[in-house]
Amino acid sequence: MMTSVFYIPAVNIIGTNSLNDALNTARDYGYKSALIVTDIMLAKLGMAEQLQHALTERNIKSVVFDGTHPNPTTANVKAGLAILRANHCDCVISLGGGSPHDCAKGIALVAANGGDIRDYEGVDRSPKPQLPMIAINTTAGTASEMTRFCIITDEQRHIKMAIVDKHVTPVMSVNDPALMMGMPKSLTAATGMDALTHAIEAYVSIAATPITDACALKAITMIVKNLPIAVDEGDNMVAREAMAYAQFMAGMAFNNASLGYVHAMAHQLGGFYDLPHGVCNAILLPHVEHFNSRVAAARLRDCAEAMGVDVSAMSAQQGAKACVEAIRQLAKRVNIPAGLRDLNVKEQDFATLATNALKDACGLTNPVQASHDEIVAIYQAAF
Repeated sequence: MMTSVFYIPAVNIIGTNSLNDALNTARDYGYKSALIVTDIMLAKLGMAEQLQHALTERNIKSVVFDGTHPNPTTANVKAGLAILRANHCDCVISLGGGSPHDCAKGIALVAANGGDIRDYEGVDRSPKPQLPMIAINTTAGTASEMTRFCIITDEQRHIKMAIVDKHVTPVMSVNDPALMMGMPKSLTAATGMDALTHAIEAYVSIAATPITDACALKAITMIVKNLPIAVDEGDNMVAREAMAYAQFMAGMAFNNASLGYVHAMAHQLGGFYDLPHGVCNAILLPHVEHFNSRVAAARLRDCAEAMGVDVSAMSAQQGAKACVEAIRQLAKRVNIPAGLRDLNVKEQDFATLATNALKDACGLTNPVQASHDEIVAIYQAAF
């Protein structure tokens, strides 16, 4: 047996209107000056300003960096770091979805370890923990608020760097569904499908454990049940809260079992064309799992069952097929584009994308290792 290690932030606060409690906990940590990392949308909505007021009430000074791109870049990390250093911040608070969280992790990691964010690409490359980070989540999907994964686009190489490092784990995560109510339909759908991808990839991963299995299966069941409602009725608090829990459990699963080729391939699409990560995952997921079914059919049958399919009379192979079909149905139900051609991806780039995908750390735990031609064929099938 291999030793398994389970990573998760020390404190995780989940529930409607839980932000206040979370900020009281933050005050008790004794931080004096925070860098708030967010994006221009949340800044315009006034959410960053509201957070600043709440911190001021608790005697915490703060400064805002709202320059995070949807696919955060090495330049974003550099810009945020300059503000952090100029203001002598002793902690970082991210506000948003996966993009601000990942950007904040990059900033906090370099703030503590020096050098450049590119130095930390790969697994556990940093010598010491990042500056303390509190992640306040506004989407239900990426789980970046509680993982040791940090994905930053290197603009020079046009690739997404996967930084998997125990030192980028935040000290506290906050999932308050009240902050998720304003999420548009398309973002709700994309982040929800990202969470489903996390759960399924973790479940078929070669590093899965009984703990990650339990989290993954429960997450799958809750996502299938609640995502369509959250998309259709954005102000449905019950569905929003269920999605907040589901995406968190999917995070617990993949933070410890890691992922597979869906993420390895989606990262390349994001880095190359600057596309939305959740949409890329949703399009690739059925095709990668069809490929994986040659070795992981029994596990995919479990996923189909978690998705509400009656698999009692099915073989492993039939169950895997049912799982792939159920994924397609859900993606269609929440209006995910049918193929990569709808995202203006170019077929002539497939060979380059496949080369880069095979270098991505996420692919190492895929249940079957693919050749370059096989990865190209999956891109082709998803086109």
